[in-house]
Amino acid sequence: MTVPVRMLGAAAIFAIAAPVSAQAQDAVRAPVQALDEGLLAIMKSAKQLGYQGRVGRIGQVVDRVFDLPLMTRLAVGPGWTTIAASDKSALVAAFRRMTISQYAANFNGWSGQAFTIDSRVDTRGTDRLVRTTLAASKGDPVSLAYRLRQTGGEWRIIDVFYQNSISQLATRRADFASILSKGGAKALIAHLDQLSAKSAR
Repeated sequence: MTVPVRMLGAAAIFAIAAPVSAQAQDAVRAPVQALDEGLLAIMKSAKQLGYQGRVGRIGQVVDRVFDLPLMTRLAVGPGWTTIAASDKSALVAAFRRMTISQYAANFNGWSGQAFTIDSRVDTRGTDRLVRTTLAASKGDPVSLAYRLRQTGGEWRIIDVFYQNSISQLATRRADFASILSKGGAKALIAHLDQLSAKSAR
């Protein structure tokens, strides 16, 4: 049977395009995979590492997979534009400390938990959404979704949705707004450091 040249051309394009699409999805899922692996590592070595050890271990992962400056700006909201540059840097640093300390405190032991990443990557404008499930030997699985945005050619996490619906950034923005309106950036920095200290207890 003779296959028309135009059909051969279309088949060739499809054969080339499919792996590229798969590679693109793999690149988006990679930060989520790295975070899941990092969390499992500190959970499995929680006692040996201790809290400070978990902070050091997961801190390296957080710096690699999250876009912390963008997350801080989005969590602060419109008021970000009126904050002094030095306070912006201090806010990002405090936001980072809080993020790392909360992961180190919350993932403090392992009893058979496992992460499963959905193979499908959803598009949200220029962002991407990757879903994952944390299953344990007891209790219901926890559904998490990560919103990622490309920065400097790399995909980074910019938001986390609990049970695929509760935006971490939206929750924090509501919390941060009242603190900013009453005490400004320095009050918010103090608040973030208090949250970090609370996690360390």
